[in-house]
Amino acid sequence: MNWTGVMPAMTTVFNPDLSVDHANVARHAQWLIENGCSGLICLGSLSEAGTLSFTEKVDILKTVIKALGGKAPVVGTVSSLSTAEAVELARAAYNTGCSGLMILPPYVYKGDWRESKAHIAAVLKATPLPGMLYNNPIAYGTDFLPEQIVELANEHANLAAVKESTTDARRVTAIRALLADRLDICVGVDDAIVEGIAAGAVGWVAGLVNALPRESVDLFNLASAGKSKEAFELYRWFLPLLRMDTVPKFVQLIKQVQQEAGAGFARVRGPRLELVDEELAATRAAFEFAQAHRPACAVVSTPFKA
Repeated sequence: MNWTGVMPAMTTVFNPDLSVDHANVARHAQWLIENGCSGLICLGSLSEAGTLSFTEKVDILKTVIKALGGKAPVVGTVSSLSTAEAVELARAAYNTGCSGLMILPPYVYKGDWRESKAHIAAVLKATPLPGMLYNNPIAYGTDFLPEQIVELANEHANLAAVKESTTDARRVTAIRALLADRLDICVGVDDAIVEGIAAGAVGWVAGLVNALPRESVDLFNLASAGKSKEAFELYRWFLPLLRMDTVPKFVQLIKQVQQEAGAGFARVRGPRLELVDEELAATRAAFEFAQAHRPACAVVSTPFKA
């Protein structure tokens, strides 16, 4: 499993009755890879995993793996209320053919380090798959400190990466200082990607990439190559959209941008509701402004054909 490059945290496409639209999930997966993404991450927060049944989660993994046909790795996200279910989901992801796991702390209950460590350890031990620890204290209330990540890395050889979503690039350098290149570090918030790469990140678990994949891949590649002038030109243009990834309604916002770009639908499952009124108008205006003010370096993604 290669944790470098741009790996979309895929949205889940729903039919009008809010059942999973497997045909469009498959096409979306193929389109993201066609535009340069290095792998796909399914069943994360942006996938609305909290609203998906266990069976739906496994079926989505099967759909995406079949759609890619081995052209790129598929990572299954493990998130659950209980450790037992998290272990069951990890094993199911392994059995469907996933190449890796992204592991979240338990939903709802915010345990101490001893409890959080035991949960992550149980998932890592459940399969031989390489795992990415998802550290997002803002969203989940559990903060895996660099010293704690060292403990996990020393005790579990298949802990391979960290998705760092504290929004603080200093966390990247702190982990690097303690573990050198033992773990691949990925940025997990869209509007910190250039700073994260400068600090030593090698991957991007991205959100707006669901609507604008080529633009996202180009930004990552320019920043990784040290082409600061070109990277910041593209970054400045992209930032108003990238910032949509960091607010409570990030799912609705990103799905709306997908719809505006002709690459998906705004449909979401409750308790989320689609954007309306001023929020909808502002989102559309931001997308239209970006389209009207594209710099020459912002190469357009290929058309999405359902």
